[in-house]
Amino acid sequence: MKDELRALTSLAGPYPPFDADAAPAEPRELFCAWLRDAITSGIREPHAMVLSTTDENGAPDARLLILKNLDARGWHFATSGNGPKGRQIAVNPYVALTFYWPALGRQVRLRATAFPAGEPERAADFRTRSASARAAALAGRQSEPLSSRRELHAAIEEQMRRIEAEPDLVAQHWQLFIAMPHEVEFWQGAEDRLHHRLLYRREKAGWRRESLWP
Repeated sequence: MKDELRALTSLAGPYPPFDADAAPAEPRELFCAWLRDAITSGIREPHAMVLSTTDENGAPDARLLILKNLDARGWHFATSGNGPKGRQIAVNPYVALTFYWPALGRQVRLRATAFPAGEPERAADFRTRSASARAAALAGRQSEPLSSRRELHAAIEEQMRRIEAEPDLVAQHWQLFIAMPHEVEFWQGAEDRLHHRLLYRREKAGWRRESLWP
């Protein structure tokens, strides 16, 4: 594989310019601008992100999720509270989020504390999911061993019948989390490898910005 990997191009560009000195005072504004750039550039699933957590032994775990919302409190994501992600956050609420938009040569990394949203938001998030997604969540067996696809389909069909009978049903274990960041780093790739890195660090008086070596 070494030769095949070395033959692949990386960071070929061209990429948009980035002026760290002109960046806004707080990271949420810059993140929204970059996310909108990704959307208008036609990048598929620009709201996809990697959520990193640790288990009770301190071992790291990572998986792709979808960003559900962003407000003054933080970055929102949802998952089953009794699945691995929910259990790991209950043990250690410190998480990391990573966004990458390769066509723009841009990456954003957040180190944050995750906390559950309130009941109205949790229920509203669940009800906006598709019927099949709600059925899968109601089955409540995320990451458990699966004996056969037939078992899976039978469980989903059962939950679909529940949803038809109770359209407002919300899974008790469903959870909407808000990741409140204490560090946000923006990385703009450059063809000459002199990449731009801008770090926002939360302090009592607000956000402190500093550029980093590539």
